[in-house]
Amino acid sequence: MNAVFVFCIFAMSFLTAQAQEVPILLGGAPSNQILASEIAKTVRPGSVIVMGELHGLKTSRQAQLELLQALRNQGLKISVGLEFFYYPDQLVVDSYRAGQMDESQFLTQIQWGGISFDFYRDQALFPLYPFGERTLALNAPQALTRRISKVGLVGLNSDELQLLPPDFQVGRDSYKKRFLAMMPHIPSPEAGDRYFAAQSVWDDTMAWKAADFIRAHSDQVLVIVVGDFHAQYGGGLPDRIFARTGQAPLVFSFVSSAGLSDEELLHELEPSTEFGPRANYIWLTGESLARPFQKNKFIEKSIILSN
Repeated sequence: MNAVFVFCIFAMSFLTAQAQEVPILLGGAPSNQILASEIAKTVRPGSVIVMGELHGLKTSRQAQLELLQALRNQGLKISVGLEFFYYPDQLVVDSYRAGQMDESQFLTQIQWGGISFDFYRDQALFPLYPFGERTLALNAPQALTRRISKVGLVGLNSDELQLLPPDFQVGRDSYKKRFLAMMPHIPSPEAGDRYFAAQSVWDDTMAWKAADFIRAHSDQVLVIVVGDFHAQYGGGLPDRIFARTGQAPLVFSFVSSAGLSDEELLHELEPSTEFGPRANYIWLTGESLARPFQKNKFIEKSIILSN
């Protein structure tokens, strides 16, 4: 009862802050507010940070930039890895960042669609290329994950198999359980296996590219911007990064209180009795997800189930 009372007091102050649309950063107990600048003091070169986001929320973008700047203020070199760029397009990303093509040409070449690039321009441009920082394209090609969702791993041809990360593994059982619960209308267990294999390729590909980068650039910190489901409860991207690097990434999750009761919000913020803590830190916002962003190619269900 005392914990609930403390949380209610916190919720009142949170709602006041949300009148200004300012995301609040929490660590430890759901009512413990912390500053990004304090967290940045604990980060060392060679670290990987996973920043979960709710796609299309401007407060997600604000939180990411706040953390990136806090890390840079500590004198750290920061590269940014982006879920929504596909790794075969890395040379195109490099050309764009080197000023060899304008934004319109860049977006055409990478076949950008879905969310407005306004939501990610600042993150893509944040690294300082003259200092060796990079913008990384991390994700598996969309055509590959769509193909896996239809025919499974066993149905891939030799060219498609070459696109898989080396030593690929599907995600752990607890992650699969959460994933399947998110999609209650899967037509069959076999379809569920295919969809989860596609999701796992997404995670393991990003982990593979992140691991290769941080191994070659141990003087930097790599911050990965990714959809929040990939980051939650350690089972997706964080688990695969640990498997490939031997180090647990620092994980931030993002929660919107819009439409949630106090009890529902507390459930989102407290550690799960089955899956453990949601993340090392949680960004909390009152901003609601705008309808145009509820279904787009970066939301897990749509990218796997779309044609």
